[in-house]
Amino acid sequence: MPIGQTLAEARHQAGLTVAEVSERTRIRETIIRAIEDDDYSACGGDFYARGHIRSIAKVVGTDPEPLIREYDTAHRAPGALSAVSLAELLATSEQAPQRRGPDLSAAGGAAASTYSTVRHRLNWIVVLGVALAVALGFGVYRFLASPQQTAVTPSAASNHAATGHYATHTGPNPAPKASAAVAPSPVAPSPAMAAPARGLTPVSVAAFGPGGGDNPQLARQAIGDRPGAGWRTDWYGTARFGNLYGGTGLLLDMGRPVTLTAVQIALGQARGASLQVRVGAAPALANLRSVAHAADTGGVVRLRLTRPARGRYVLIWFTSLPPNPSGTFQAEVWNVRLDGRA
Repeated sequence: MPIGQTLAEARHQAGLTVAEVSERTRIRETIIRAIEDDDYSACGGDFYARGHIRSIAKVVGTDPEPLIREYDTAHRAPGALSAVSLAELLATSEQAPQRRGPDLSAAGGAAASTYSTVRHRLNWIVVLGVALAVALGFGVYRFLASPQQTAVTPSAASNHAATGHYATHTGPNPAPKASAAVAPSPVAPSPAMAAPARGLTPVSVAAFGPGGGDNPQLARQAIGDRPGAGWRTDWYGTARFGNLYGGTGLLLDMGRPVTLTAVQIALGQARGASLQVRVGAAPALANLRSVAHAADTGGVVRLRLTRPARGRYVLIWFTSLPPNPSGTFQAEVWNVRLDGRA
């Protein structure tokens, strides 16, 4: 089976879109689609094509090594410029024919030895120079090829374990702190920058998921503050929804675009819930970008975005459920609070 078809089928089996693979690998969507069509012309060479194949395979859950071997057999160009590591570059250099130096037999053994040493050092300098150029080129290409998206994680101050749901999310960063002004600024801050965060109230709350979501009649109670009187999911035989769905959640319609800075969610006491906070302009999962997430959590979950996220819709999306006293799996939600700027 061709490399691209193998990666595409693995992505479909993992339930991932091209956009989600792009977000996790930091590879442009156009390049991913081209690779799935076995077109590597946009990769920029064998070095980058092999790296892209390896990154995509890791995200979609398939073994990259057979794909790399197939690429080397079918697509890789010969020669030192296609080397993918310093060791391989050195081996390629050793295999290349060496230019013959002048005949120094008449000048004696000492002169011949000196010439050999100088030639050996020059070979190493050339090889290391090529390796450095390849490494710098790869770094610049990855920077230019990566999609310009903002990855956000929960605050380090949270009392609950928060782990990256996406592999390529960056680690927690402290919120920017205002520094003391040394001299008056010639440019006044805009009202949007100066406005402090405050509580945001959704216009409506609805169950969101396959078949209209779980317990839609209880969705509005998720913003109440009484434990046991909020919204809850259906119960399932496993934490992963009995392998029936990819998730379930609550969709909060703010009525207009808002800037979200923090979220607080009260869950049941049992740990084991994994969830995402997604924000976007349209009420569809593909249009709602993950801006914060928590894993294996319970109780009161506080998520502070390292960078504000703007959109009309806020989705609390469960990807794993905690156990309940009945031996099944179910999540409870109440006292949802959103902070930000209108």
